[in-house]
Amino acid sequence: MSPLDSHGSPAPGAELRELPDRELVVRCQRSENRAFDELVARHQDRVYSAVARFCGNAEDAADIVQRAFINAFRKIQDFKGDSAFSTWIYRIAFNQAISFRRENRRSTVSIYSKEDDKVVEPAILENPTEKLEGEETKKKVQQALDLLEEGDRQIILLKDLQGHSYDEISDIMQIPKGTVRSRLHRARLELKSRLKPYIGTLKEDPAS
Repeated sequence: MSPLDSHGSPAPGAELRELPDRELVVRCQRSENRAFDELVARHQDRVYSAVARFCGNAEDAADIVQRAFINAFRKIQDFKGDSAFSTWIYRIAFNQAISFRRENRRSTVSIYSKEDDKVVEPAILENPTEKLEGEETKKKVQQALDLLEEGDRQIILLKDLQGHSYDEISDIMQIPKGTVRSRLHRARLELKSRLKPYIGTLKEDPAS
């Protein structure tokens, strides 16, 4: 049951948590700022996780994600609902991350430094044969990801780290679904090649 306020009605925050993203967006466009707070709470962790792996720098990722949500808030009136809000915020965040990386070349700050900031490795990076320590494996994976082209790295993270569908990735990156499939295949092969000396044979997911 939803928590109740002093008058016996659902508390405002509880009411918002029950609403779908599309309704929260409509409320944002009516200047109900608490609705946007709920969207942030609902999506920021997954967006941060993807951006942190894309950038390889926890501090930069936090800044980028904050800016992305600020930009989304400022542009909320322009959101027409042609795609999901989650797709839209990922697109904004990755565009922000790409611009940031091109303008600022900073050293990597470990994205595994805090227990609550750890993210799960993609399924294709599971290592059934080698016995490497977890932290060392993560570092090698991140180094290999950093060497991929930006678009290939983005596709790997969205599909294999976060489990987005091909349609969702197509919407986020604004490229045809067939291009997503071919680039994902190429990126997996390159990542596998770069990691082979460290973790042996990688498992590829079947196309879905």
